[in-house]
Amino acid sequence: MSPTEPSADDVAAAREAAAAARAAAEEAQRHADELAAAAEAAEAGSAPEADPAESEQAARIRAGYAFDGPALEIGALVENGEPRADVPVRIPFAMLNRHGLVAGATGTGKTKTLQVLAEQVAAGGVPVFAVDIKGDLSGIATPGEPSDALLERTRGIGQDWQPTASQTEFYSLGGRGTGVPIRATVDAFGPILLAKVLELNATQESSLSLVFHYARKAELRLVTLEDLRAVLAFLDSDEGKPELKAVGGLSSATVGVILRELITFADSGADVFFGEPAFDVTDVLRTSESGAGIVSLLEVPGVQDRPELFSTFLMYLLRELFSTLPEVGDTERPKLVFFFDEAHLLFKDASKDFLEIVVQTVRLIRSKGVGVFFVTQTPKDVPDDVLAQLGSRIQHQLRAHTPQDAKALKATVSTYPNSDYDLGEVLTQLATGEAIVTVMNEKGAPSPVAWTRVRAPQGSMQPTPAETMAAAVAASPLTAKYATVTSSDGAASVLGERTKAASDAAAEAAAAEAERERAAREAERLEQDLARSRTRSTGTRRRTSRRMSPMDRAIGEASRTAAREIVKAIFRKKR
Repeated sequence: MSPTEPSADDVAAAREAAAAARAAAEEAQRHADELAAAAEAAEAGSAPEADPAESEQAARIRAGYAFDGPALEIGALVENGEPRADVPVRIPFAMLNRHGLVAGATGTGKTKTLQVLAEQVAAGGVPVFAVDIKGDLSGIATPGEPSDALLERTRGIGQDWQPTASQTEFYSLGGRGTGVPIRATVDAFGPILLAKVLELNATQESSLSLVFHYARKAELRLVTLEDLRAVLAFLDSDEGKPELKAVGGLSSATVGVILRELITFADSGADVFFGEPAFDVTDVLRTSESGAGIVSLLEVPGVQDRPELFSTFLMYLLRELFSTLPEVGDTERPKLVFFFDEAHLLFKDASKDFLEIVVQTVRLIRSKGVGVFFVTQTPKDVPDDVLAQLGSRIQHQLRAHTPQDAKALKATVSTYPNSDYDLGEVLTQLATGEAIVTVMNEKGAPSPVAWTRVRAPQGSMQPTPAETMAAAVAASPLTAKYATVTSSDGAASVLGERTKAASDAAAEAAAAEAERERAAREAERLEQDLARSRTRSTGTRRRTSRRMSPMDRAIGEASRTAAREIVKAIFRKKR
């Protein structure tokens, strides 16, 4: 054998390598064909043809998420640990107003899922409102940065990833932070929501409602916290107690508690959240010139130490939308999708009246064309009456390290339709960025439960730079509308004027009384002088009466009469 001639083993190895290369190429081509079919199906709004060899579960999920109308892409089915790009998992746009839940333990990808949904909702022409708890959701306003790991992931689920920024309007509560200030009047916020942020008990909440009732009846505007404090102080005064007695009375002890809570609340900086101009909620319903929905992002790093405040403020905005928007019924796309992050804070220690407001708003706001997605850790964070209204569920990984965790896991499993999965096991095995999904289909029925690898955001996964956000706020047409606080004729001003007027009237009355007393003393002195003069003149008259002529006596009598009239006139004038 020649030294350069290959051996039989080498030839066999080369043939095997060639066969393996051909098989790999065929597999790559098949995978590329599947991706192309998935992309075409996504554009056409229907799933690709089923593979005869695919599992029964994959076929059922493929059919369950094949919608006729426009849909929002969540991700792709995970089967045997690998994504199936040809089996997309989606939500019909028409069902977004049936509300939803995004849940999962910290660090499992909830915020990125929220960003994925918000980007697609806005791209579909629907405005979005969301709250940025940690500041990283602001990246939605900046195009994302590609990486090998990112592109490998997105190719695996059939996502044609492109760096894309969404037009974003930044807001902040009362101007604390970067954003257009959002404020509300105390009267519009209402006693029940205010009692929630002040952490009042049921009796104190009832008393606060009584104060609001009195203020409206007395036409005293509650614009700022100072206005509310002024009304409380007035009603606890001697002057105000008779007025309030007619509508039930208010104990001084309760007034003291509420006043102390208000002072603490204001000292923490919360007084800037209340005032005028009040925010017009219709400003979050805007679209861009291109027709895309504008993302309204509430930045709250300045109030992270008061989480119950921003969660309750979100509820206020939802209630304002409900009372402001007209009925539209079911439409092809909602008018707004509202993402309610850290939802568990809304329900913590909530009163019965507060929960009734939340349940009623969530149940009825669907007809106003508004969809609400609650974002929290487990479904048990949300009351059953609210949970029952949520048509779509995206549940990221849950942990079961403690008995309490195990209880939450069991409760979560019970909220899902029957499926082929052992959800109690699967929910603890999900990788970051994976979720168990079920949505409401176009007929109003739940879709099959699907283990899903969620798409990647096309905006940045890092916060938008502070200088970029500041420039966007400065250029916003809403900055001029809301940046400057306006003065108002609130209750504090009105009651202050009343107090000043009463004080001025009391001062005038005291001055008049002092003048009357001085005049009386002057009159008394003149009378005494006149009496002494009479005494002296009597003795003189007796001595001189025989010498006085009738004319002298007449002149004397006239002088005395004139003196008496002068004294009387002075006294009348002083009175």
